[in-house]
Amino acid sequence: MWSDNDTRVDYLNFRCVAETAAELIIQANGSPLSMGVSGGWGVGKSSMLNLISDALKARDENNRYLFVNFNAWLYQGYDDARAALLEEIATKLVEKAADNQTALAKARKILARVNWFRVAGLTAGSVAAIAAGLPPVGLLGAAWTAIQGVTDGDVTKADVDTLEKSGKEAATAVAGSVKPATKETPPQQIHALREQFEETLKAMNTTLVVFIDDLDRCLPATAISTLEAVRLFLFLPQTAFVIAADDKMIRQAVRVHFKGVALDDDLVTNYFDKLIQVPLRVPPLGTQEVRAYLMLLYLFKAGLGDTQIEDIRSKVCARLSSSWSGKRVDLAFMTELVPDIGAEVRANLELADRLAPLMTTAQQINGNPRLIKRFLNTLWIRLAVAKSQGVAVDESTLAKVLLFERCATESAYQRLVKAVNDGDEGRPAFLGEWERQARSGEAITGLERDWDTPFVKDWLALDPALGDLDLRSVMYVSRESLPIVTAADQMSTSALELLEGLLKLTSATSTFTEPLRTLPGRDHALMVERLMVRARQEQSWGKPNVLWAFLALIEAAPEMATAFGKFLTQLSPSRLTAAIIPLLGDKDWARDALDVWVKSPEASEPVKRAIKGLAKKEV
Repeated sequence: MWSDNDTRVDYLNFRCVAETAAELIIQANGSPLSMGVSGGWGVGKSSMLNLISDALKARDENNRYLFVNFNAWLYQGYDDARAALLEEIATKLVEKAADNQTALAKARKILARVNWFRVAGLTAGSVAAIAAGLPPVGLLGAAWTAIQGVTDGDVTKADVDTLEKSGKEAATAVAGSVKPATKETPPQQIHALREQFEETLKAMNTTLVVFIDDLDRCLPATAISTLEAVRLFLFLPQTAFVIAADDKMIRQAVRVHFKGVALDDDLVTNYFDKLIQVPLRVPPLGTQEVRAYLMLLYLFKAGLGDTQIEDIRSKVCARLSSSWSGKRVDLAFMTELVPDIGAEVRANLELADRLAPLMTTAQQINGNPRLIKRFLNTLWIRLAVAKSQGVAVDESTLAKVLLFERCATESAYQRLVKAVNDGDEGRPAFLGEWERQARSGEAITGLERDWDTPFVKDWLALDPALGDLDLRSVMYVSRESLPIVTAADQMSTSALELLEGLLKLTSATSTFTEPLRTLPGRDHALMVERLMVRARQEQSWGKPNVLWAFLALIEAAPEMATAFGKFLTQLSPSRLTAAIIPLLGDKDWARDALDVWVKSPEASEPVKRAIKGLAKKEV
């Protein structure tokens, strides 16, 4: 298994971006700086924060920086985000100022103001709402509503009762959260906090660097509350804030926060942009990066020594730096780095080499590092299930099917599963011609609607070809997605035994007629479905076993003739031999097929003569 947590190991040559960010903080030389690390879910924002932190620490020879890591998501539902951030910063200041009594006293004053901010948290929604011209919420919201009722000129007893009740509740909440009241007003509290904060950092000769992560996992109220807390300290000397968030999620949080207020897109975007001086975006991964990532993940599990792994990683990142010039990270390059690699690991690298292009372009994965890890973990779990139950499964085959399951439409995947469940020996034979065309570079003809996509066309060309493979074991270990339900599973025992007998017929017989008539119609339909799978695989239609099976079934259940008759009309006449014609000549349900065949330029002359001969006999 591969850990889904953020990492401090640079797999993707992101360190060049991290080094640039660290240099910007150093070059600021104490001037305030705010930096945003943006990107979608799972692209590596948290790992980028780690790399920036490590790069800055490596340059901090004089211990000039104080690092604070804050994850607002951890506090959601347990504490006010602003107060939690303030407390985290103040606690770190107190720890660092232990040997500086002047700075220690100032840091403790900051810590003492945390309770005031927790009370402010009770009213945060109301203050923001009033500022936006909206009715407030929470305890003060109730009081505000009561006050509005008292002052609107139409006082009722309910208004008076609400005002009295809300006042008592607010007083109780405040009394339990803070020490004896101070005479300072909120603006004075905020001004004093900023002043003490600035003085403390100056006395310590320290630059505070705060890394804020996982804002895009938070509910809108927590995300906005954290950003409001950042604003309290923003642009003060000797501070740097590095904020990782999906900017799309922040814009949505702003919309929810100001629900009911008319905000255009520019105003929503500007809310976050005004907090950020330097925007950084985690680079999207191309095929080279995805291939390198997959291969490094496999190598990290191969039992190589730490020194060798680090050497490989650094050389891969150096190679990625030159990928713009045409240099590739591929199987050939990796085998140069690790020439004595074992057969199993080499097979994994070959698999990564094949999968990388599709995992880069497939919309459902799109080169996302977290989704790539989840894909590999799912693959690992299924291989482990197979091993524990003694099921032989080829990893490349399982990976190709898993990729289809993950990236194709649900109906297309269901079609694949059904073909395996119903096909002879678990082969999805319908893929055969499509795969041949895809692998030869020909235009793929006859693709069904859900299959006619760029992803599927690329997937069909991917090794191994599946059309002739028995995929029952693959579907067995993949059954958490769709259950294995074959036609045989749904048939009665009697029907299954009769079907096996029908498929062995080599001539006409009435042996099965009466036993077949005793079966319910559902069994007849399931038998036709099973026979159709076999019929589609027949390449030559003279007197195949499946034809005798259909004739025997239709003799017992004439209503099943319609489906087989329609199949015959759609059968390519080039696959016919004249031997089939006499067997169908007296069947009314085969008339349409005979008419189609005799007019088709694909039908052979012996077939056409046999059909015309039937007409002469009737005359």
